[in-house]
Amino acid sequence: MPRLLLDCEKMKYANTGLYEFCKQLGFALLKNKAANEEMVFYMPRHLQGFFGNEGTYIKKNSLHKYWMPDFKPTVWHTTFQSTRYIPQPGKTPMVLTIHDLNAIHEKQAPAKIKAILKSVQKNIDRADHVVTISQFVMDDVKTHLNLGNKKTSVVYNGGHLETFPDFDAPAYRPATPFLFSLGGVNAKKNFHVLPALLKGNDYELIIAGPIFDEQYKQQIQVKAQEHGVADRVKILGAISYPDKYWYLSHCEGFLFPSIAEGFGIPVIEAMTMGKPCFLSTKTSLPEVGGPLSYYFLDFEPGSMQEVFRNGMLDYQQKNPAEAIKAYAARFSYDNMAKGYLDIYRSLY
Repeated sequence: MPRLLLDCEKMKYANTGLYEFCKQLGFALLKNKAANEEMVFYMPRHLQGFFGNEGTYIKKNSLHKYWMPDFKPTVWHTTFQSTRYIPQPGKTPMVLTIHDLNAIHEKQAPAKIKAILKSVQKNIDRADHVVTISQFVMDDVKTHLNLGNKKTSVVYNGGHLETFPDFDAPAYRPATPFLFSLGGVNAKKNFHVLPALLKGNDYELIIAGPIFDEQYKQQIQVKAQEHGVADRVKILGAISYPDKYWYLSHCEGFLFPSIAEGFGIPVIEAMTMGKPCFLSTKTSLPEVGGPLSYYFLDFEPGSMQEVFRNGMLDYQQKNPAEAIKAYAARFSYDNMAKGYLDIYRSLY
């Protein structure tokens, strides 16, 4: 029986894109695998049994960074590009997913970029098949790293939104119509440019996601004060799945001005609800948001306000909600799982 091992070590960080990636891929693999295929999950100790009784579980041990025992999987899927938790060379075919090379686009220190690229290259060298989550990331990898003769594929992330139609108790209930943004609060998400969009209207702005950088949170609040809209900007921190569904269901528009994304799952989640999405033109976002989203060409307040006004008017006139939902449906976790299963099967 083929044993397909999914590395879920990064699920130790809840409320992150990597957590969501591993969670949704794990459940979709269980749903779509063949009857004679066994799913094996390499998991943090506190998440043993997370995927139910259909899977087999291996406990992550910090010593495995230095020496990984042979758990005898048929294929090992490494889900984070620079992890140190990988199978020993030559023993097991390995699939490597590369989510992004964001350090380059965030213009981090050259020494840090060099170290990151070195760690990713080491895992590429070990891998038998390299996958990226967007064509943008694949092009980035080809530019900055050496794939040699490795087999490569682009497998898009899914964007299924868990629904809670009876839920009506959000962490914060806005008093007026509101705009919503979602993601870890740090500089690359670029949230501080958003308060400018509240000038000339009565919208509230809700920003949800774990606070990774307290100083950056303060920077957002300072910008809100500068624009005179501090009372209408709420930064909630991490929220529950029901909360996320409620905010995406009830918002007037979704804002995602990030400067560095390998994919951008929240965009597809918002499009699943048929919402108008206002995105930056940076990295993978035009590829993911497609022709039905609206794009900030720069981050000057006047320019952003014009894009927002025109976009909301266009959305109201054309009513493209159903077309947006249909577009988002292409990015399903079932399709993602089937793409990975094809790759796994090519290796055994």
